[in-house]
Amino acid sequence: MFLYKKFKRCLSGPVDTILIKESKMEFLYTLHAHFRWIVVLVSLLALGKHLAGWLGKAAFKKPDRLLIKIYGGVVDLQVTLGLIYLLWSGFSGAGFPRFRLEHSFIMIIVAVLAHLFNRWKNAEDLIRFRNGFVLLLLSLVLIFAGVLMLPNGLQRWMNLP
Repeated sequence: MFLYKKFKRCLSGPVDTILIKESKMEFLYTLHAHFRWIVVLVSLLALGKHLAGWLGKAAFKKPDRLLIKIYGGVVDLQVTLGLIYLLWSGFSGAGFPRFRLEHSFIMIIVAVLAHLFNRWKNAEDLIRFRNGFVLLLLSLVLIFAGVLMLPNGLQRWMNLP
């Protein structure tokens, strides 16, 4: 019993706080790292739908709008998770290395692109599909470029050891 109280008192100090903070930060990083696949999946679905709608001269319907809104939402969530991680780790001692700032800047541009679809909400259906396809393709290229800017970027993207 005496050893248990002494051990518990040791862990209730700053070491325990640091461990909890690091585990929360690691969880946030893991969430941000794995959530990218949801972003890629939704963007590829939207890209295919826009290409099919553009080439097939289809009508822009409610499911198309919903897919674009979902895409904007998942990109916003991913960027928010990344910015929280950037600030939290930066102010916790990791600092703000250039590659992290460049990665964040590019991903903020992707979030802006994800919301440019509203610019053409009153345009003809063919124009909406075409412009949506171009914006989605550009955002996917920027996402890939942003990940490549990180150290071991291609390995991170492909989950290679």
